[in-house]
Amino acid sequence: MSTQDQTSSTNCSGTDRASLAAQISDASLLRGEFTLRSGRKSSYYLDKYRFSTKPEILKSLGTLFAQEIRKIETEIGTVSQLAGAELGGIPLVASAGMSTGLTTIFVRNAKKDYGTAKQVEGIVNEGDTIIFIEDVATTGGQALEAVEVLKSLGAKVPAMITVIDREEGARENVEAAGVAFYSLFTKRDLGVED
Repeated sequence: MSTQDQTSSTNCSGTDRASLAAQISDASLLRGEFTLRSGRKSSYYLDKYRFSTKPEILKSLGTLFAQEIRKIETEIGTVSQLAGAELGGIPLVASAGMSTGLTTIFVRNAKKDYGTAKQVEGIVNEGDTIIFIEDVATTGGQALEAVEVLKSLGAKVPAMITVIDREEGARENVEAAGVAFYSLFTKRDLGVED
C-alpha cells in the first residue's frame, strides 16, 4: 500500500465535510496550555469526548468511516472486523460498525483483573483482517500498543483510520510500524494552524 498522503477524500460533498469539521471543532477545540499523553506541551487540545458523545457527529463519522473502509478494501481485500481502544475509541468504532455492518473489538489499556481477565473484548480469530479506529492521533503510540495486542492474537492490522491527525508524527510512526495511516480530518481542517 502506498505511503502517500492518505487523508480521506470521501464522496461527501466539500460542504458536508466542512460542516462536520466545523461541528467537531466547535465541540472539541480548546485553547490554553495543555500537556498531551505523549508529554508534549500544546497551545490547543482536541477533547475527543466533546465530539464522540454527540449522536449527530457520531452518525456522520460513521458514514465517513464506512466510505474510507470501502476504499481501503479495494486495496487490501475484505476487512473482517473493526477495533478501537478504550475509552475514546469505543463510541467511534461502534459508529463505524453500525455503518458498515462489521463486528467490533474493544481493546482495553490493560487486562482486567476480574471475570474473564481479558484485554480484548470480542472474538479475534487467527488471520482476521482488522482496521483500527482511532480518535485523535498525535504520535500514534497508544494506538500502536493496541494494534500490537491484536497482532499478538493472530490478527492482521493493515490500516488505521483516525478522526483527527494532529500532524505531530503519528503518520510517520504508524507507517514505520507497517500500518497504513488514514485520517478523516487534520488539525488544519479544524482551523488549527502552526
